[in-house]
Amino acid sequence: QLYRDARECLTLLSQRLGSQKFFFGDSPASLDAFVFSRLAPLLKAKLPNGKLQQHLKSLQNLCNYCTSILSLYFPWDGGEEMRPSPLAIGETEEDPHKRRNQLLSVLVGLVAMLGYAFLSGIVSIQRGGAGPAGRQPIALEEEEEEE
Repeated sequence: QLYRDARECLTLLSQRLGSQKFFFGDSPASLDAFVFSRLAPLLKAKLPNGKLQQHLKSLQNLCNYCTSILSLYFPWDGGEEMRPSPLAIGETEEDPHKRRNQLLSVLVGLVAMLGYAFLSGIVSIQRGGAGPAGRQPIALEEEEEEE
């Protein structure tokens, strides 16, 4: 029943689209974004059961619709020849940004840990007394004299 409803939905979408580039004319609308977000994975993904995918592939205008949106808004995903290979990007281009990102992540982590320690009460800041009696080293000297 579910597959039958999905096939009917795809057929109705195909009929509504007709020969237009987008559902409401020559410019995309929010409906186009929604429909594309559902059709593109169905068209491009490898699925264990390909019944619905085969039906979509038989609706040529919906396939062309997805392909045109992919090539228009995602040109680097259109084919392997347009996608830069990982070897083409030099490591030297990434080094300054990599170092900066590492430093920033360490600083953010440090600030987060210190903030947690202060807010949870693990670490607190207390002001000592103004006179020498409130200082800790004097108390240590007294302990040394007793020994």
